[in-house]
Amino acid sequence: QVQLVESGGGLVQAGGSLRLSCAASGHSFSNYVMAWFRQVPGKEREFVANIGWSAGSTYVADSVKDRFTISGDNAKNTLYLQMNSLQPEDTAVYYCAARIGIRLTKVGGDYDYWGQGTQVTVSS
Repeated sequence: QVQLVESGGGLVQAGGSLRLSCAASGHSFSNYVMAWFRQVPGKEREFVANIGWSAGSTYVADSVKDRFTISGDNAKNTLYLQMNSLQPEDTAVYYCAARIGIRLTKVGGDYDYWGQGTQVTVSS
């Protein structure tokens, strides 16, 4: 059973930084794509970034690509999202997701497994 557990969220002032982590377990993730999504209550889930676990190829949404970086540590089976220059509009619950395969997709419905989410709140 694949399990994803996010951590690292919290309250930060505008302009600050946070690093989110997603500890993955239950499977070898060599043929997986891992991703970060975020959601504000009442709004649709938004794609943030993804990474092909074996190849290391990444894609980051245009809205955050100058500020956010996605990376992974194979040895620790952990996914990261480094978020810099945070703004109040980045406030959301951030979710880690995983899908079997190598295609980097931005569609949430393509992902097979999800974490419980971690809250990020950016104050102005």
